[in-house]
Amino acid sequence: MFIITSYSLAVLFCFVTMLCWGSWANTQKLAASSWRFELFYWDYVIGTVLLALVFGLTLGSTGEGGRPFLEDLQQAEMGNYFKALAGGVIFNLANILIVAAIAIAGMAVAFPVGIGLALVLGVVINYFSEQKGSPVLLFTGVALVTVAIILDAMAYRKLSSEERKNPAKGLKLALIGGLLMSLFYFFVQQSMSLNFQDPAVGKFTPYSAVFVFTLGILISNFLFNTILMRKPVEGNPVSYRMYFQGRPKIHLVGILGGIIWCVGMSFSIIAAEQAGPAISYGLGQGATMVAAFWGVFIWKEFKNAPKDTFKLITAMFALFIIGLILIIVSGA
Repeated sequence: MFIITSYSLAVLFCFVTMLCWGSWANTQKLAASSWRFELFYWDYVIGTVLLALVFGLTLGSTGEGGRPFLEDLQQAEMGNYFKALAGGVIFNLANILIVAAIAIAGMAVAFPVGIGLALVLGVVINYFSEQKGSPVLLFTGVALVTVAIILDAMAYRKLSSEERKNPAKGLKLALIGGLLMSLFYFFVQQSMSLNFQDPAVGKFTPYSAVFVFTLGILISNFLFNTILMRKPVEGNPVSYRMYFQGRPKIHLVGILGGIIWCVGMSFSIIAAEQAGPAISYGLGQGATMVAAFWGVFIWKEFKNAPKDTFKLITAMFALFIIGLILIIVSGA
């Protein structure tokens, strides 16, 4: 299977993860005018499973190192299947809440608050599971990201009530989703061996771990998203009939969103051996900055905000960038 052998290449993969995780939600924004996010989310989940399977049968089945994808699935212990599946279930619930927050509060808020919180807690959890890198630099970077999250929430409060739609609900959903989001990576990482070249017996390699993880997302979606379709956080209930009435083009947008996100997830897990889980996860969740960029400059979510709001937004971006640099240097 394809294996990363240097820290610099691992950091590059983490940057790809950051771009993917911060950009996939644009597909939801594109579909939002004619397609409810509960329906979009089914296509998104299908996209994640398809990409994980393709990567497993290609990158995960070539080269001399590690174990081939299908062989790895056959030899894994049941306990590790449960861990990877649990990671998918936790992620799915968290992600549904954050996607709902995007629909209510916008990308510039839901991502920095929800995913930013996930970054802070997730780095702490993953660092203590596999201590790699300078803790002083790592946690200083995380602290700066925390301040950036607070500044983003302050900027959001300056929007008019019309622009904010439902501020309390949007922020609450983002916070709960972020709390859950901080946990999923730990379960996936625990299911696999961090020696990719000669993986431990009974453990997953990264490609099989990601695939089983996406199956956890798909299985749990029949519960979580069905409930959300019947009792949505915003708007009227939607049905499965409405999903099957969707145009092929609108389905492809959702599948593309899932593919983009899963490329990021796969690259993050592939990079975890060289970078360490905490740094790999932390850099990937720099997606908060990428998503905030999309929300502020492309979707113009703050166009009617008071002028002094942009001072907060500028400070938020600056702290995010400095924090991410410290996280990178911590593992060098």
